[in-house]
Amino acid sequence: MAVPEEITHRSLLFRAWPIILANMAPPLLGLADTAIIGNLGDAAALGAIAFGALILSFLYYSFGFLRMGTTGFTAQAAGAGDDTEVRAVMGRALLLATVIGIFLLLLQTPLEAIAFFLLEGSPAVENSAQDYFRIRIWGAPAALSVFALSGILIGLGKGRLLLTLQLFLNGLNILLDLLFAGVFGMGVAGIAAGTLIAEWSAFAFGGLLLYRELAANKLRDEKFWPLVRILDGASLRNTVSSNTDILLRTLVLVLSFAFFTSQSARFGDVILAANHLLIQFIAFAAFFLDGYAFVVESLAGRALGAGRRDVFDLTVRKSTTISFLTAAALALLLALAGRQIIALLTDIPEVRFAANDMLHFAVIYVLLSFAAFQLDGIYIGVSRTRQMRNAAFQSTAIFVLAWWLLTERMGVAGLWWAMIVYVVARAVALLRYLPGLRASFAPAAQSEGIA
Repeated sequence: MAVPEEITHRSLLFRAWPIILANMAPPLLGLADTAIIGNLGDAAALGAIAFGALILSFLYYSFGFLRMGTTGFTAQAAGAGDDTEVRAVMGRALLLATVIGIFLLLLQTPLEAIAFFLLEGSPAVENSAQDYFRIRIWGAPAALSVFALSGILIGLGKGRLLLTLQLFLNGLNILLDLLFAGVFGMGVAGIAAGTLIAEWSAFAFGGLLLYRELAANKLRDEKFWPLVRILDGASLRNTVSSNTDILLRTLVLVLSFAFFTSQSARFGDVILAANHLLIQFIAFAAFFLDGYAFVVESLAGRALGAGRRDVFDLTVRKSTTISFLTAAALALLLALAGRQIIALLTDIPEVRFAANDMLHFAVIYVLLSFAAFQLDGIYIGVSRTRQMRNAAFQSTAIFVLAWWLLTERMGVAGLWWAMIVYVVARAVALLRYLPGLRASFAPAAQSEGIA
């Protein structure tokens, strides 16, 4: 590793703030889309955005290993000082993203049929959601490639470049959404078109950013793309194995949230729309907390690459403390200002009333969610994907059991309590594997730093 740097709460916050701002961009975009439709449309249009975004989120975030797996491999290569391998990781990730994106385009018709067969919504919601899907699916290769580019930046600890990429993507997206949906009156289709254009533009912009960053560390006679490294059999097998575990873990996680949205629809369009508003709050807090988790991903992976268990331990302790304090602050903010924010997001009276009535569930969820995100960051950074996969299945089983026991008796309140049980179970399941993870590190020299 390079020159050691002391790990303190202050240094972690310095590393995290650009990532936190970058992570705030996607939920802010979700809030902006919700606000545009919430004030220009009706409950059905708001529900269509919820359904359409859910389907695309399921498809894209099912391949979240393009970000998470890439981060771990990048961080470990950087910790070992292997710049050529960092570029090879990037090449493998972009190749995989392109292949999967084309695969999704070819299968868009059966994917749409399956998605709307599984989800239950009113005809008005489903018709608009189908228009949304048919437009946005054409951004699949670009959206997945942006995942891969983001993973490289996080693994390298380049939070400011990640912030630049996210501001470009989401800033352009919001402007185009306002233009298409607000000025041109295109409604839900306008929201989808704005996102499509923004995704392809961000792919080109992010690729240029990373090329310039990585080319600076390349030897003069080296090629930027080390094809021998990219196509190395052992590396490809390791990538596939790790990514398969992350894929299964992510599928289970996304299915759990899809199940929550689908069950919300069974209580009617108003409850569906209200829960969509509250999920935007949770997404905002989750991406905020993930800022610390992303820092842990980079530092834990680099600690593993350098064989530094002391750095790993210190990183976990310091980041968990600051993450908990942040979750408490976010929950308090939501409790105090949530009703006012709901009023800004929609002028539909029945949706406002339902969201206000369930606001306290979102507050409790945010407060208790920090541990799950922090532990995810640890396991992603050190590429312990099998444990992540196992924990995902265990916690989902607990979620389904809680839903079965509580929803019949408590209605939509029971559905929310099951979600709260779920996020706590995710943390507990991962925590069980932490002692074994620590033991896998070789004894390290006693130094509290990492570059």
